[in-house]
Parts: sequence; structure tokens; C-alpha cells
Amino acid sequence: MDSAALATQLLSFLPNPSPSLHLPSKRYSNLSRPLFLSARCLHGPNPSTSLSCSAVAHETPFAVSDPRSRLLRLAAEFRSLPEPLDRVKRLLQYASDLPPFSDSARTPANRVMGCTAQVWVSASMDASGRMRFAADSDSEITRGFCSCLIGVLDGALPEEVLEMRQEDLGDLNVVGLPGRTNSRVNTWHNVLISMQKRTKALVAEVDGKETVEPFPSLVIGPDGIQAKGSYAEAQAMFLAPNESKVEELVNVLKEKKIGVVAHFYMDPEVQGILTAAQKHWPHIYISDSLVMADKAVKMAQAGCQYISVLGVDFMSENVRAILDQAGFEKVGVYRMSNEQIGCSLADAAESPQYMDYLAAASNSPPGLHVIYINTSLETKAHGHELVPTITCTSSNVVQTILQAFSQIPELHVWYGPDSYMGANIAELFRQMASMSNDEIAEIHPQHDRNSIRSLLPRLHYYQDGSCIVHHLFGHEVVEKIKELYCDAFLTAHFEVPGEMFSLAMEAKSRGMGVVGSTQNILDFIQHRVRESLERNVDDHLQFVLGTESGMVTSIVAAVRRLLGFGASSGRARINVEIVFPVSSNSVSRRSINESHGLEATIASDLAKLAIVPGVVAGEGCSIHGGCASCPYMKMNSLRSLLQVCHQLPDKDNSLLAYQASRLNVRTPLGNSVAEVGCEPILHMRHFQATGKLPEKLVNQVLGRSRDGASVT
Repeated sequence: MDSAALATQLLSFLPNPSPSLHLPSKRYSNLSRPLFLSARCLHGPNPSTSLSCSAVAHETPFAVSDPRSRLLRLAAEFRSLPEPLDRVKRLLQYASDLPPFSDSARTPANRVMGCTAQVWVSASMDASGRMRFAADSDSEITRGFCSCLIGVLDGALPEEVLEMRQEDLGDLNVVGLPGRTNSRVNTWHNVLISMQKRTKALVAEVDGKETVEPFPSLVIGPDGIQAKGSYAEAQAMFLAPNESKVEELVNVLKEKKIGVVAHFYMDPEVQGILTAAQKHWPHIYISDSLVMADKAVKMAQAGCQYISVLGVDFMSENVRAILDQAGFEKVGVYRMSNEQIGCSLADAAESPQYMDYLAAASNSPPGLHVIYINTSLETKAHGHELVPTITCTSSNVVQTILQAFSQIPELHVWYGPDSYMGANIAELFRQMASMSNDEIAEIHPQHDRNSIRSLLPRLHYYQDGSCIVHHLFGHEVVEKIKELYCDAFLTAHFEVPGEMFSLAMEAKSRGMGVVGSTQNILDFIQHRVRESLERNVDDHLQFVLGTESGMVTSIVAAVRRLLGFGASSGRARINVEIVFPVSSNSVSRRSINESHGLEATIASDLAKLAIVPGVVAGEGCSIHGGCASCPYMKMNSLRSLLQVCHQLPDKDNSLLAYQASRLNVRTPLGNSVAEVGCEPILHMRHFQATGKLPEKLVNQVLGRSRDGASVT
């Protein structure tokens, strides 16, 4: 057995290694010049299998005063140990020298999130203004990490602690075992960030700075739901819905065979009712925009005669067109407002400027138009006649573009209409150009550093389109997240501005974040909660919600299912906190005459409030003037849903204004908008099923077939 395999076997016993692996503890009391033990292995004829070691006292690299110099000395020490087993032993030595950690300090507030093992960190400032740290873990390897970081930073000035960057830890090849590298690096980074957060807080306290007001949040735990802040209280108000409304909705849906598809960003009152009604009527589905049409088809196949669409108008148009394509022309599709339900992003794609952008793209063949699914069928159809088009979602856009570049030589990709997403994609590819070929292959196997660099000049994106909700997550919000939530799990939609995107990507790189679609965000949160449940230790998980606040209803429902309310006997106490990056000014006042069925733990407090989610000085402009809440989505009210359902079937045509548009208009080339607009969606379906662009689309791009505007 070689030393790497032996070290791997050794690590398989952690975080509860055999007592025989513990080296004698030599606790240090003088933290400025601690004395550590160094293991010197006495190799026999076969050095790779020898485990005979002698402990030799040596002066730690932490004896030097400057933290950066200590770090360099520490990195040099581990580099001098070429065998993974020797590095593991050295790390275990450092673990044994970590001073005792008070049991009273093992609190959720001192936990470091994002580490596989349990890790606790505390900080204080001594009389001379220097930082003093303490830490512990239930994993010996992680205790070794903590010991090294404390040795580097304990006794340092606050500014020295804050100057330390994650990149500075890059040379610390401490363990270096295949399959474990990422989790080990994440531990370094997450513990460092936790230390820096505590340092900032202590400096602010000493300087007498006013405490920064935290974002509102909802805490989901075994005792129910706790709302922190007025905006969170307003969101929580409908999580336990009015049972009479639930019964009324279920009865009319069953009687008239009505299916309901709703977007994640729906009004919290409506989502609360729908979530409760799902238990009694299976044909209710809440999802992102892509899945809504698919579920509508399944509902029609199951016998639903009507589909109610709770979303913006392009969503109901898509549902109508996909049902028609599937042969369900007689199934009625209804919107939830008699007024136009717009979308700032879809509107941007319908502007003359966007068509000018595509007209310019048509002059640079071979070209492929990758259009965001959140656009109208008319936009998709007109775009497809100018440049061969495929739709994408925020979860598959990167793979779509990379596959297109790998499949079609010298291709130009024209993405639109979301400018933030386009810029984020370009930045992601620029970062990939600096990765190793192996790292790039993990993202897409047909690319390497050279191919990524060559495609960068041929990637284009529209410069004047954005979602008014995701526009909120700009500089002010990012700075507050950095200050208060740098050690929390960070979620971000691909549509957020670049500064938020970069912050979330940094968190993702150390296992603390996700960037993608609404479904990606929900999946990430559920995955982290499951991990915590498997560990079965008391835990507090904090997630910053970097997308529309309406998602909270689906998140709360999913988390509560995972936590298994009412089954807490013998289980750890796990709390999940969802943080809303909005201002307390983002609420409007109104009277509340009832608690809307909210559970007793918070209903009494809510009865004293008079708030609803809203805006003061515009939607999505800053943390002082808006909230992450789409005003268009909120046009889908519970009142409208019940009104439409009760009036079906529409014998006197009183619901004409509520019917989803069936696009009988023609494109500039005289083709059906509905048919041509569906083709880019079908191209995406093919890509999702096979991992490749369909041959028809490739032929359209290469000019072998000029029938890109027709559906065959």
C-alpha cells in the first residue's frame, strides 16, 4: 500500500479517529510563541509503508509576529512534507496542541456554516487591541485547520486579520488527498471568513459605530416559524392560510376540473392557499416558468378542462401554445387579470432596439440566437426568422452556449435579452479561461482553455434589458451582505447584477452558495437541510435569498416537510433562516382585521401590525426604496383566481379579457407566430433530452436549410 492510499485509509476513520492516532497534547499558553511537536518519520527499507515516527520539538512558524510571514512559514513547512501521510500527521499534531474550547461557547451562534464537520469559532479583543481567537471541531483534521489558522491570526491586529485573503491560503497543500481537496479548502476559507466577520463586529463595537440593522428573515424550526422584521412578518402572514378559502378553492377546482399552474414568484397569500390546496387536489403545481407549460399538458391529459395560469402574460401564452401543439386546443387557458400582466424583461425583448440587435446579428454568420425563455412567443418567432434561435433557462444557459460553440465551428452566439445574465455568462467564461483543462472539462467535456479563450470574442449579449426585481441586488445590498452575512449560505438568480453574481460565485467556490434558476436555489436549500438532518446535531442554517421574495412560500413548505414537524422526538433541533435582502422601508401600511390563520406562535404579534409587502419609492431600485417583489406577479390575486374559477364555464363570454391569447397573427415572413415561436422551445427540449443541438437547428445556423421560420 503506498503512502497516499494509506493516508486515505487513515482519513476514512475521521472525524472520530482511533485514540491511538492522537499524538500527545502539548497545550501552549504563550500564544505569541507556541511550541509545537514535529513528527520525524524513521523509514525502514520501504519508506512508503513505514509508520514509525519520533516526535521532535521544533519552533513553530507562528513564532514570527507578522501573520503573513507566519502563513508563508506554515506553507513552507507543509511543502517540505512530500507524502500525504506525513502532512496528515503534522495536521493531527497541530490539532492536539489546540487549546481547550469552552463548552459554553459551543453554541449555534459560534458555529461555522458550510463545513462538513461541526466547527466553532469565538473571538475577542484584548486590552492592546489585538484579536484573540478560539476554535474547536468534532473532526481532528478540522481541529488541525483551526489550530493553524489561530496560530497565524491569534494576536494579530484587526487590520491584519481583515487583510488576509482566501487566495493567501492557496499554497497550503495540507492534506492533498484525491476527492477531498475541495472540502478541505472550503474549511480553510469558511473558518477564515468567520474569523473576519467577528473581527469586523468587534472593531465596530469598539469604535462605537451604530449597529447595522439586519435584513428581515424567517426562521423555520421545530417550534414553528419566527418572523424577524416587518417585511418578513408580512411574508409570513399567509404561510398558514385561511382554511375556508382553501376549502372553497379545492371544491371549485374539483367540480369544474380546473388545473392550476403558478410561478414561484406568486403573491404569498395565493401561494399559501395553493400549497395547502395541493394536499386535496393533485392538479396544482408551483414552479419556474419552463415547467408550467409541461405540467399544464399533464393536467389536460389527466382530464382537466381548464387551466388557470398564475404568472405574467408570456407564461399564459406559452401554456396556450404548448397545449395547442399537444392537441389540447379545447382546453381553456385563463389569466388572472383582465389587464395586461407585463414583465420588464419580456418588454425589453419586444422593443425595436432588440430587433435591431438581432438584425445586426444576422449579418455575422454563422450565428445562433440564444433567447431567455422568459419572453413572448412573438419575440421568439420574430427572432427565429432573423437568426436561428434556441430558448434557454437560467439553469441550462451555460451548457447550451458551450455545447453550441463545441458543435458549430466559428459560431457567433447572440444572447438576450437579460443584460445582467449576459454579462454574468461572459464573466464566467473569462474565469473559465484561467482554469486548468481538467477543471474546464468538468463543466463541459468538449472544451479546454484554448477553446474557451477562442469563443470569448464570439459571445455577444444584449445591453439594455433587465428584470426590475433582480436589479435590486446591486451595490448597496451586496455591501450589506458582505458585512452581515459573509458566512451565510448565499443564493442568487442568474439575473442579478454582476457584483451580486461575483459574491455568490465566490460563495459557491467554497461550497457556500448557488447561482442559477429558482429551482436550483430551492434544490440547494433542500440539499443543505438534508445534510444537516443526516448529521443529526443541533444546527442553525442561514440562507440569503437572492431572488424574488415570493419564493419563500415554496421554500418554507419544502423545509417543513424535511424537518418533519411533529416528529422531533430524539432528533436534533435544526433551524433554517431565510434572509430577505430588502429594507424595512419596503412596506406599506394597511389595517389587518385577522391573522389569516397564521399559527399561534406568531399570530398574536401579527395582530398588532399593519403592514403588507410593498414599495415606498419604486420597485426594485435600492434597499431604501424597494423590495424583491414583482408588482406584475402580484396582479394574480386570490380574489381573481376564485372569481375566474367560479364563473367557468364562460357561457356568456364574461371572461374574454381573462383568456390567454391564442396568437393567430403572422410573422413578417407570413408564418404563424405560434408555430414559429414554439420551434426554439422544441429545440431546447431536444437539447435537454440529448445534450446536443438538434440537427435541424445546426442546419439552419450553417445555412444548409433556409426554412428556419417554418415548423415541419
